Amino acid sequence: MKRREFLKISAALGAAGTMPTLLGGCAAKPLPGSGVVTTSPTICNMCFWQCAGTLYQEDGRPWKVVGHPDDPHCDGRLCTRGTGGIGAYLDPDRLRQPLLRVGKGGDQQFRAVSWEEAFDHIAQRMQAIAERHGKDRLALFSHGDGGNHFHRMLQAFGSHAYAHPSFAQCRGPRATAFALTYGESVGSPDRTDMGNSRCIVLIGSHIGENLHNSQVQSLARALDNGATLITVDPRFSVAASKSAHWLPIRPGTDIALLLAWMNVLINERLYDQDYVALHCNGFEQLVRHVQPFNPEWAYLETGIEPAKIRETARAMADAAPAALVHPGRHVTWYGDDTQRCRAIAILNALLGSWGRPGGFYSQEKVDLPEYPAPKPDKPATDWKAVLQPDFPLVGTGISNRLVERSVGADAFFKGWFVYATNLPMTLPGARDQIAAAAQSLDLVVVVDTMPAEITGFADVVLPECTYLERFDELRNKPERTPTLALRMPAFEPRYQSRPAWWMAKGIADRLGLGHYFPWQDLSEVLDWQL
Repeated sequence: MKRREFLKISAALGAAGTMPTLLGGCAAKPLPGSGVVTTSPTICNMCFWQCAGTLYQEDGRPWKVVGHPDDPHCDGRLCTRGTGGIGAYLDPDRLRQPLLRVGKGGDQQFRAVSWEEAFDHIAQRMQAIAERHGKDRLALFSHGDGGNHFHRMLQAFGSHAYAHPSFAQCRGPRATAFALTYGESVGSPDRTDMGNSRCIVLIGSHIGENLHNSQVQSLARALDNGATLITVDPRFSVAASKSAHWLPIRPGTDIALLLAWMNVLINERLYDQDYVALHCNGFEQLVRHVQPFNPEWAYLETGIEPAKIRETARAMADAAPAALVHPGRHVTWYGDDTQRCRAIAILNALLGSWGRPGGFYSQEKVDLPEYPAPKPDKPATDWKAVLQPDFPLVGTGISNRLVERSVGADAFFKGWFVYATNLPMTLPGARDQIAAAAQSLDLVVVVDTMPAEITGFADVVLPECTYLERFDELRNKPERTPTLALRMPAFEPRYQSRPAWWMAKGIADRLGLGHYFPWQDLSEVLDWQL
């Protein structure tokens, strides 16, 4: 999509009216005046880290948002993205009312409609798809907790197909690789105990340039405590500038380096022999496998001197088990990503770092009761077999495959719900397919707070209120110490925006599925759980 087309979308979807700019709002008055200051608990929604915090407002206007001092996700500090979260509430370009396409094909023409008309239109299209093709022909793209409500609505309708672009386009190879190696995923936030590490290896992980809040803080603490940092990156990154060893590797050869490190640890008997004997299977096969991959071989592949490969392998071993080869987050690079992540997982096992201080900690979460509501029936169609039979180890949908199965008159999928996911940007290699799919589909519903490229392809646009204006599910993520975090609305939803649970429930009511949402307000669910 051309920039000019995006600007047309923004103009078509933006509403009339004026609104204070960010500099004319909270930023112009950084300190409180003499008004009444109130606070509300919140959970930052500017990234998946979901740091707990407190929203301050003065006389009903936002002032600042700060991190909660007891939250392990942030340790009392928010990153720059988190402190800027007020901008999401004040942004003048927010989606303001439901919109219905009036043009044909790729025409980006919409008219404002009531919520009732939008829900009626969606329900009628869904029923038409079910009658003509089957209830299993709808699919959900989702990023964020609000998508759970649409997933529940679609499951109740009879369609279980869903995909998170953050999986296949980001963390999926890592999750699959660690599950194959340890039987568990790394989790989110990652279960890395960097604050207690004596040696940290970053291989294509830009901590300090990304905004993974608690990890940046724990890396800084580790360096303050004298930890050795090894950074593998063709680019002299911020982390590389802080490192004892910078290895400017030839792009695409990371597996060669990982195999050479294993070769050194095994042949010099530097691995944690007791840990491996007690916890590992297949060690003899690994020994045989890595024998050809010595540092001299790796030098020809990676461009890294054999002496440097041996020196850094010994530095890891000296610090073990408080040594950590970081698993990374955005790990989709070259096509061999799952195998590279498996090599990282195995290398950590040789160091004995899984489940050890300074390595990967064990996770727990609160045993939170599930609100009593009917469970959707088991799907009639095995959507994984339909969508991705060649990925049997993957537990969630592959986004690109879902797009592929939505193109053309004979496509399996006939309708999309897209929640908080700008597909042309999250799937940049599939932009033409996304455009073709939008022409084939009988229904495209986009839910977001802001106009984006994907809203230009929508039949219906539903404006979600920002995280400062809504309740959401309790944050109950696996952590070193189990914690619950609550998000409460600091403000009433602006304009005609509404929360995701309200939209999903409204559509379900029109489909005769309202009993799957047996509450009037999500706060009832939170009260019951707490």
